[in-house]
Amino acid sequence: MTPDHSAAAPPDGAAQDDAPIPPRSDLKDAIGWTVLGIAVLAGSLSMDRLERQSINPYTIPGLLPALLGIVMILLGLVLGLRSWRRGAFTTPLLPAGPDEREQRLRIAVVLALCVGYGVVLIGHGIPFWVASTIYVTASILVMQRMSRDPQERELNVRVWAKALVIGAATSVITQLAFQELFLVRMP
Repeated sequence: MTPDHSAAAPPDGAAQDDAPIPPRSDLKDAIGWTVLGIAVLAGSLSMDRLERQSINPYTIPGLLPALLGIVMILLGLVLGLRSWRRGAFTTPLLPAGPDEREQRLRIAVVLALCVGYGVVLIGHGIPFWVASTIYVTASILVMQRMSRDPQERELNVRVWAKALVIGAATSVITQLAFQELFLVRMP
C-alpha cells in the first residue's frame, strides 16, 4: 500500500513562496533598499523645519521619514551582508521564470508611476490634490489593467468612476491631513 501524498501537497503558489531566495537576488534587494533609504533620508533632511513657528523639535516635519530612511539603510546593509556571506558574488544568476518577469514588470510600472508623480506632477503648478487624484486614479486603472484575472482587466465606466472617487478622496484626505495635522505646506 502506497501512502497518499495528494492531501499534504502544497499548492503551486505556496511551493514557490517556500523556495529559497538566491543570494544574488537578496543582494539586489539590499542595494535597492539601501539606495531608497538614502533617498528618503536626504529628502527628509531637506524638508522645512518650521523654526519660525517655534514647534517642538520632536514634531518637526521630516523626522519620521528620516527615521524610516535610517532603518531602511540599516536593514539593507544587513541584507547585503547576509547575501555576501551566502555567496552572492560566487553563485550564478538563475534565469527568471514567467512569474518573476511579470513581477519585475509590475515593479517597473509602479516605479514609473511614482517617478512620474514626484517629478512631473508635483511642484510644477498643478495643485497637489489634482496631481494626487491623477496619480491615484491612474495607478488603480493601470494595476487593474495588468491583473491576471481577465474579468478584472476590463475597464468599464463603473471601474473608471470607482478609481476616480478613490483618487479624489485619497488626495483630499491626504492634503487635509498634512496641512491641518502636520502643518506641512503642500505644493
